[in-house]
Amino acid sequence: MSECGNQTTPAQNTMNSTSELIEIFSSIQGEGVLSGYRQIFIRYPGCNLSCEYCDTTFNPPPSCKIETIPGSGQFMEIPQPVSLNTVIETVHNWCKLLPDAHHSISITGGEPMLHANLLRQWLPELNLLLPLHLETNGTLPELLPMLIEHLDFIAMDIKLPSSASTPVLWDKHRRFMEIAIERNLSVKVVVSDKTTKVDLLTACKLVSEIDDEIPFIIQPVTAKDGKLAIKPELLMQFQAVAASWLSEVRVIPQMHHLLGVA
Repeated sequence: MSECGNQTTPAQNTMNSTSELIEIFSSIQGEGVLSGYRQIFIRYPGCNLSCEYCDTTFNPPPSCKIETIPGSGQFMEIPQPVSLNTVIETVHNWCKLLPDAHHSISITGGEPMLHANLLRQWLPELNLLLPLHLETNGTLPELLPMLIEHLDFIAMDIKLPSSASTPVLWDKHRRFMEIAIERNLSVKVVVSDKTTKVDLLTACKLVSEIDDEIPFIIQPVTAKDGKLAIKPELLMQFQAVAASWLSEVRVIPQMHHLLGVA
């Protein structure tokens, strides 16, 4: 695990660069192959999609929420925009307070790659503190080359039109995976009772054409009452379809809901 004290002093203009952020907090990763690991989450505003099942607010707020003590669930609010210097100091202090507690930093949203030009400056400095985990909808392949050298893990969604109610995005997803495969890439599909086997099969074939050993996560939608929005027998059928094409298929619900954490 990275030692959080290995920080060098970047150029001052980089440290002074700013971005609107939604929040910075410490919690347990609840989705995908890194489920169960503790991360520092940096949430960026904005998204280029509007998925039917999305449970995340991604409009830029008037202030950024930063946890006062990592994992406490207590927040202070600071004015927008937030400087890289503030983010670096926060992460560095949390790592000193809780040595080796955090596996990585999750760069999340919304869709964080909408901020690619800024992330090109920020990621090298954040990567000096901890490994970096990008959570993305995988629809902006043209922006990934400027960031990929600084990323350790990429968790990419494939948006299934039948369950996400998004446009058809297969070609964008393919091009994104062709670049992201250079890193520890995993793919996630969110499924519900609306998901069609045709959509799931198309996603599986798409991933298998890149590499059939890419971890493939089937994540059932969690309804507002905390129950899974898919019949168990349909979920099992989806697992069988995926396993016939891919070698590492896992069914993982949103664990943070079960743990009662953000």
